Amino acid sequence: MSALTNLKGCDEITPPDPGEADISQAKTLQIVGFHLGGEEYGLDIMRVQEIILLGPITTLPQVPPYVRGLINLRGHVLPVFDLRKRFGLPPCPPSDEQRIIIVNIGNRTGGIIVDSVAQVARFSADSVEAPPNGVMGTENPAIAGILKTEDRMIILLDIDLLLGAEINGTELPCLNQEETEKPKQ
Repeated sequence: MSALTNLKGCDEITPPDPGEADISQAKTLQIVGFHLGGEEYGLDIMRVQEIILLGPITTLPQVPPYVRGLINLRGHVLPVFDLRKRFGLPPCPPSDEQRIIIVNIGNRTGGIIVDSVAQVARFSADSVEAPPNGVMGTENPAIAGILKTEDRMIILLDIDLLLGAEINGTELPCLNQEETEKPKQ
């Protein structure tokens, strides 16, 4: 498996086979990189289930603006969150590059809308730094760290801290998946 894989047009991510790992990979981090508002972000690949095209989303009444609504993914109703709105960024005109990244959040599954997906990349865990104090660390605990390479910085997100309360129903009871997946009688 190469250290860098371009995801343009890729619909599904296959996590690395644990049998392929060797001792030299013990301190590596594999991420799915994506763009949002001109910045590059990353998620642990083990939290990403798949990447799909941005399609129809059923809107919900009386939810925060960053909750775009629900999608039907092969018979499963999933909540979808707009990270641009969650981060207070201006809206982006629709484009063919936008994707929904299907992620595992706690014991639930949901989608996040991103401007584009960049790559799957493997980095040394030593290249991750803690967020600077007073800048992001205390105000946004969802930022797990900053990954620095020679030519760029990638903001690593903790998806559980970013959306865990919402998807588990403590903030938005209407998104309780157990209720949305029951057939109406």
